[in-house]
Amino acid sequence: MGHGAAGGYTHRQVLKILSGLLMAMITAVISTSVTTIALPTIMGELGGQEQLAWVASAPLLAMTASTPLWGRLSDIFGRKRMYQTALLLFTASSIAAGLSQNVGQLIAFRALQGMGAGGAMALTQVILGDIVEPRQRGRYSGYLGAAYGLSTVTAPLLGGFLVDAPRLGWRWCFFVTVPLALAALAITQWTLHRPPRETGRARPKIDWAGAVTITGAASTALIVLSLGGKEFPWNSPWTYGLTALTLVLLGAAVAAERRAAAPILPPRLFADRTFVLASAASLMVGVGMFGVMTYLPQYLQVVQGMTPTVSGLLALPMTIGVLLGSTVSGQVAARTGRWKMFPVTGTALLAAGMFLLSRLQVDSGPVAVGIGCGTAGLGLGMTMTMLVLATQNAADRADMAAATSGVTFFRSMGGAVGVAALGAVLTARLTAALTERLRAARLPVPERVGTGLGTPEEIHALPEPLRGLLLASFTEAVQAAFLVGVPIALAGLAAALALKELPLRTSSAPAEDRRPPAAAAPPADAGRAAGAVSHRRT
Repeated sequence: MGHGAAGGYTHRQVLKILSGLLMAMITAVISTSVTTIALPTIMGELGGQEQLAWVASAPLLAMTASTPLWGRLSDIFGRKRMYQTALLLFTASSIAAGLSQNVGQLIAFRALQGMGAGGAMALTQVILGDIVEPRQRGRYSGYLGAAYGLSTVTAPLLGGFLVDAPRLGWRWCFFVTVPLALAALAITQWTLHRPPRETGRARPKIDWAGAVTITGAASTALIVLSLGGKEFPWNSPWTYGLTALTLVLLGAAVAAERRAAAPILPPRLFADRTFVLASAASLMVGVGMFGVMTYLPQYLQVVQGMTPTVSGLLALPMTIGVLLGSTVSGQVAARTGRWKMFPVTGTALLAAGMFLLSRLQVDSGPVAVGIGCGTAGLGLGMTMTMLVLATQNAADRADMAAATSGVTFFRSMGGAVGVAALGAVLTARLTAALTERLRAARLPVPERVGTGLGTPEEIHALPEPLRGLLLASFTEAVQAAFLVGVPIALAGLAAALALKELPLRTSSAPAEDRRPPAAAAPPADAGRAAGAVSHRRT
């Protein structure tokens, strides 16, 4: 067996499997944001402009809500089978979305696409945890983190290119990911073997009650966060009703998981200090990550007047930061067995990056933008994969899939929270600042000031002094949004500091400190079992 491999895989075999996992990660991440720039064109062709928020939110809702389910289903039906199911679902729904003839079809297929992407992203980390021992897992997971960051930042650029390219158009935003998904499917089919089925054990029952209540609670919470303030006011019966339903479903989920024989999110995970703190830190990191990716392009396009393509290029320092942070942290963790320094330093850098972005002015140059988003990207790269690695290292082997998908779930939830919370801050501050400036200039204040501003081109075509007042107000609003992200990132730093650094294991056996002191001697075949993949079927 090659260095760093587990479950009967050599280092070369792990690299082959990793190539498929990277393709799946890239295609899943691209699918969530490649249509950002294309949405105006899509809605213009299909109609239904009032449903734009649903088109944008459907994949994120489905991806986040379904993430915990994929981990548990892979425990029951096998990693390889469920991973390929997720890729097939993603491929079929991507093709269907690209062939959509109306907005209703597009929303439905985008939701299915999000479910497939959620399975691909969650099970990528789980499979890597199966085939690579914790000590060496960092070097490989660093590549996954780099692929995540690179795909997230470059996806809007790709979408803009496809929309503008002759003979292609917006439908290729959905078709472009299909070859990568099929390649990932083929590679895992050829390289990821399944151990013989163990005998004498009954297949665990599916926790249907937990599946319905967990998915329902996550979905209703995300609907409030994603559509509140857009499709319905925050102070409205919709907000209060959906929030109440979320709390009811959350209580039902807790009760269902306590009674279930094979729960989707085992309650014992929430007694695990590492899982709780890593999930909390992932939530905060998700807020910062999606906040920067969503509102920095708005600043660049609205205030600086840049095209979507140029604004995407100015975000490249963030991509480089994620690439360096994830790769270097993974290599160092593999060599030293130490990992805590990276989420601690990473969350601190994320806070520093958001503070730097909160200091941007109307006339700030590309250097200031690059330093701010590069610092945030470096922090993200050092944090995301290390939190997953720490969770997998501390969890019992039977809980690894649930723990991994749980941390991924909270990061996605943080993204939804970040976009909604920072967006609410931006809108409120824009309204207040613009109203104040208009009154000071003795100009009429529109009834709905701060909303319906128009495209960046229309804003820059406004006459002075209205144009200058609007740009100054929007800059102040963006500053406020990024500044709110600073204490959120610092809360992630506090969670990272509280983590207990368990040395990375050099085998797939459970962490030593999780065993009772007076544990009986292991059976004679424990050595063989320690190198096996954690569940019945890969």
